[in-house]
Order: sequence, then structure tokens, then C-alpha cells
Amino acid sequence: MAPKPDSAEGIVLNFVNEQNRPLNSQVVADFLQKFNLKKTAIQKALDSLAESGKITFKEYGKQKIYLARQDQFQIPNTEELNQMKDENAKLQDMVDEQKKANSQLEGEIKSLQSNLTLDEIQSNDAKLRNQVKEMENRLTKLREGVTLVSPEERNAVEKTFSDTIGHWRKRKRMFKDVWDTITENSPKNPNEMKEELGLEYDEDIGVSLQTYINLVPHGKKRPRA
Repeated sequence: MAPKPDSAEGIVLNFVNEQNRPLNSQVVADFLQKFNLKKTAIQKALDSLAESGKITFKEYGKQKIYLARQDQFQIPNTEELNQMKDENAKLQDMVDEQKKANSQLEGEIKSLQSNLTLDEIQSNDAKLRNQVKEMENRLTKLREGVTLVSPEERNAVEKTFSDTIGHWRKRKRMFKDVWDTITENSPKNPNEMKEELGLEYDEDIGVSLQTYINLVPHGKKRPRA
């Protein structure tokens, strides 16, 4: 019997099936915080779903890794894949044509928008004059050494940034622990598994956690804005 969609088991089962990738209880708990489910309830739901055969799991030492049942997903054959590729190519051509049409329409709209009425010109002129005046006032304050950002606002921004970096570091460490456990006990090459699962490291997209960590202040007084 399938669990109710709004029950803990139903929520966890739906999440595991949607992700369709190796998961541990901590990762599931982190993603399902919005449902106000405690980690113990999530662990209980995972174990219950595994025991009833609704999901699969493997044990790597003390670590349990859960995965959606693969027999529930329909895998297309070669003919169906080729047909899907052909349909995808046709759709891509239609998208490209639509993009060209949109670009032409945007060009026409910009051309029409550039032809302003006298009232619009006068209104824009007034707005620009006000903006120039505000910027001149701001520049004057900066030259006089006035701090435009209060210490409270700066501290709040720095705290938010530090917390975000902390969460990033935590998630990165959690993934590494799970990934190392999986790859150490798998006969497959880690790079092949990474491609099959569609995983991307920070470095793969040109992002470095250390670069952002270096921006976090370490008890030093930062210069005024």
C-alpha cells in the first residue's frame, strides 16, 4: 500500500523518486526542512520504505545510501531514443526560429520606444536631473568622509555572507564524505560514476569556495565604504 502523499513516508518517497540519485539521511533531512520533519522521522521513513521495498539501499560501513527503485522508470529502447532525438532536433529548430522572430520584434519595439514625445523627453530630463543631483550629493558626502553604510548594516551583511559560506562549506564536506564512501566501495571509476549521475564539482563551473572564504573578515577592521 502506497503511503499518503502528505505523510512523512509519502514526502520522503516522493523526494527520493524525484532526485533519483544516491542519498543519505542527512541530505534528505536538509532538503526537507521546509516540511518541518525531524531527522529521526526522516530516518524512520527511509528505513520503513527500504524494508517495504519501495526504495533500495546499500550499506557502506555505518553509512546507508538510499536510491529510488529503477524498475519503476521506463527506459526507452534504441528506436524510441532515435525518435526522441529527431523530435528534439525539430523542436530546437522551432525554438531557434522563435528566437529570431523575438529578436526582430524586440528590435522593432526598441525602435518605437526611441521615438519619444515632447512630454516624455521633458519627464526623462527631469528624472535624470534629479538622479544627477542625488549622485552629486552622495559624492560630496563621500569626499567629506561620511560613512554611508552604518556599522549595523555592514555587520548584518558580513554575518549573512559568513553564514552562507559556512553552509556552502558544510554541504561540500557532506557531499565529499558520501561520495568518498560510495566510490571507495564501487568497482566503477569515480569519473564514470560522476558522469552517469550528472554531477558537477564547483571547479567544473569555475567556482572556488576558497576564493569566497578569503573574503570573510577575520576579526580585522574593514575599511570604510
